[in-house]
Amino acid sequence: MADKNDKINAKVRVMRAEDYECLPEFLYQAVFIPEGAEVPPREIINAPEIFVYIKDFGTQVGDLGVVAVQDGQIIGAAWTRIIPAYGHHNNETPELAISTLPEFRGHGVGAKLMKKLFELLRKNGYKLISLSVQKDNPAVRFYQRLGYTISGERTDHAGHEDYLMIKEL
Repeated sequence: MADKNDKINAKVRVMRAEDYECLPEFLYQAVFIPEGAEVPPREIINAPEIFVYIKDFGTQVGDLGVVAVQDGQIIGAAWTRIIPAYGHHNNETPELAISTLPEFRGHGVGAKLMKKLFELLRKNGYKLISLSVQKDNPAVRFYQRLGYTISGERTDHAGHEDYLMIKEL
């Protein structure tokens, strides 16, 4: 487990097919849990509107990703899909999912993941990336620092108010 004094020296690389098995864990870690809210069961990722982010990953256009590895362990992942999900912008824009293991948050791993993912998307000819984030999620500021802008607002399946955010690559 990392604390603020530990050296986080994660290397970020393009996701390989053998890395796909870590996606359920990182999808679960991507679920925003507001302060004071009950932690949802892991089975929450099996809900169709959530599972779509990893179902058969690697089989369709727009399925791209990167992982952060420290001491042989994947500690973070960022990936995209072009799917009709929460952050869908259009059929040419991949939607982001990103998370790090809780003990590695706040150490710059997310920013490293995003920068590498942006490079990968540019190399693959993408011009935009989209995402959906709950309005009360502190990650909104993180995304804005990385150049995302709010392009709309939506209510998700559970009634949460979300921002749709877009970034030009």
